Amino acid sequence: MTRTFTGRHMTAIFVVFFGVVIAVNFYMARLAIDTFGGTVVENSYVASQRFNGWLAAARAQRALGWKADVAVDTQRRTEIDLSTGGVAISGASVGGVAHHPLGRAPDVMLHFSATAPGRFRSIEPLPAGRWLVHLVIRRGGHEMRMIETLQ
Repeated sequence: MTRTFTGRHMTAIFVVFFGVVIAVNFYMARLAIDTFGGTVVENSYVASQRFNGWLAAARAQRALGWKADVAVDTQRRTEIDLSTGGVAISGASVGGVAHHPLGRAPDVMLHFSATAPGRFRSIEPLPAGRWLVHLVIRRGGHEMRMIETLQ
């Protein structure tokens, strides 16, 4: 026995089809909103005007030849081993801030103390999870900026 295809059947197919499409769109939009970490730059025009200055600063930083190895110890404190050409750099000051990659946790300001020539350790431990650590290392008028992902 076969049934006839009626307008009610077609209406049901349209309602179910578009209902699924709308539900998936709302779900994807919700995921996008929940996982967006914020703006990259506040004003793209101003950022474009500063771009060449950022390139010059990067070239100057690269010319210093500084190398920084960044890690997290067992107490979740950030450790930095700073050297140039294999020789530890002493007399530097280090500061930084840790950002949660998705912006779900407040930023953690990091203050560092020297533990040995060229070695620094943060006073504040990082909370559990993944963090983007923005570091600024200064010595004698020179500056090195870096971003490390720590977990």
